[in-house]
Amino acid sequence: MQRLVLAFRSFFAILFRGELPADLLSALRQNGKVTKPAVRAEEPVQTSNGALQMLAILQRDARLVDFLMEDVSQYNDEQVGAAVRDLHLRCRKALSRYVSLEPIIDGVEGGFTPVEAGPGGRLDASRIKLLGNVPADGIPKGGLLRHKGWRAERVELPPVDPRHDLSVIAPAEIEIE
Repeated sequence: MQRLVLAFRSFFAILFRGELPADLLSALRQNGKVTKPAVRAEEPVQTSNGALQMLAILQRDARLVDFLMEDVSQYNDEQVGAAVRDLHLRCRKALSRYVSLEPIIDGVEGGFTPVEAGPGGRLDASRIKLLGNVPADGIPKGGLLRHKGWRAERVELPPVDPRHDLSVIAPAEIEIE
């Protein structure tokens, strides 16, 4: 069983990193006999990695972070509006390239929408948020749809070079003359 584990680890290490980690090399070299390799503390996968990668994509393709960090109070509404129109188009294009979104409730905003209970007769609070005069007991029959909500149907972010520091949203740029 240990050989199988080493084989899989070796395969994926070569596939994704292009080299074998030191613990695998030492385990494979020991007199032809495979022993349990020393446990190497691997960097845990952070749930924020995808968020940081998406933020970096929005910065790269649309300069979203630059816009958000800019003090726009010095510009008039017409200038800000023109900048936002272009920013909106580029962000939408970048987002749709990597993420497919679908509405949680495909209804007309402002129209009456029934509230449906999920499994066990409970409301899924991650999918539906009730606003206004919400009864303390039970689920209401319905209310006015104020926002359709969004659910990611597909997320296909490009592979990340393992040597890349994901906390770097955009590198500093220096033009050499």
